[in-house]
This record gives sequence, C-alpha cells and structure tokens, in this order.
Amino acid sequence: MNPPPNFNRLARLYRWMELASFGPWLWWCRCAWLDELSSCRRALVVGDGDGRFTRRLLTANPQVAADAVDASPAMLSALLRRAGKHAHRVHIHTADARTWQPSAGAPPYDLVVTHFFLDCLTTAEAAAFASMVHTAAAGPALWVVSEFAIPRSLFGRLVARPIVASLYRAFGWLTGLAVRTLPDYAAGLRAAGFQLEKQRPWLGGLLVSELWRACTAENPANST
Repeated sequence: MNPPPNFNRLARLYRWMELASFGPWLWWCRCAWLDELSSCRRALVVGDGDGRFTRRLLTANPQVAADAVDASPAMLSALLRRAGKHAHRVHIHTADARTWQPSAGAPPYDLVVTHFFLDCLTTAEAAAFASMVHTAAAGPALWVVSEFAIPRSLFGRLVARPIVASLYRAFGWLTGLAVRTLPDYAAGLRAAGFQLEKQRPWLGGLLVSELWRACTAENPANST
C-alpha cells in the first residue's frame, strides 16, 4: 500500500486552487443532494478538504453530528475552523481512511460523504473502503459521492481524459499521490451492498454527483 498523499501544504490554498481551475462547479457538485440529507443524524465525512461542505451540512441539518476522517492534520484544522459554532458536533480523526476503523461500539452511520476522495484510491482500495463503510452503516444509509469521470463520448476521449490525466500529474507532484487512473469505485460500492439511486453529470460528464443507498432486506438492490 502506498503512503497517503500529503495535502498539508495545500490547506490554505485549496479553495482558491479549486476556484481558479473549475470555478463553482466542484462546489455545486458537492451540494447537489444536500436537500436529501435532512433526516440524517450521524455522518462519516471522509476527505472533505478544508471543510466547506461539512460546514454547509452542519448548518443545513442542526441535528447531524459528523466524524471527519482525513490523513492531513492541516485540512482537519481548517475543517474545524470552518465549522465555527457547529464544531462541537464534529469529531476529527487524523488517519489514513484506507485503514481507519470506527471505534468499537460506536453508533452506526446513516450518512457517508466522500467528495473527490475515491479518485485517490485504487479500484481494490475503493472496494475495501466500501466494505468497511457498509459494515459501519445503519439500515438504508445514504452515501453521497462527488467525483471526476471520463464519459464514453468524443468529449470524454478528447477533453475529459486529458484533464483528468493532468490533474493526476499535478496532484502527484504536489502531494505525492501515487494513483494515476480513476478507479472503478462503482463496482466496489455495488459489491459492498450499495445501490445507486440518483446521478447528476456536470461539465459534460467530467464531474458527477451521486446518491447511493445501502441495501437492506426491506430495501433490496434492483435486479436490473
């Protein structure tokens, strides 16, 4: 297993790098399903960077509490600062999410959030992470995913693929990220027992917002 990427030195610049490269699109992608999360009470938020989405979630849902997992202490410090008056509802965990496990006896999660995190994993790592999440989830838990994608189209081949490749090179240089291709995380989520409920593409399919739900006996996966 490769060491996790080091995002510490990007913590103060992350928002501005994002705005300079993609404007508001990454933020819109993150928030696509925020209205669907009002009934959630315990969230696992992994790799939220400087915590802008966590703050938005805590503000929109006054009943939710969150465990925030990130390998970067600087990013977690930024997340807590942004949480402001809601910081008491956040418990931070400085850890590699690929090997992190919830505390024994901890209440299960009914919400999982991964924004532009799964693309830092290999396909095998994404599958193992999804299996851990399903074990830690309660009933038909929701999983919000925001990711880059390469659509099967001319735009995908000529535009999206070079953009994604350049992002991997840049973050490899800046953070030491070893991964160089998008994982097939969807296969891992399905194998772990999650079902895709909603999907919204952005920027011609370069970005996707997805809402997954854990399958249960009362909420089985579709046979299609």
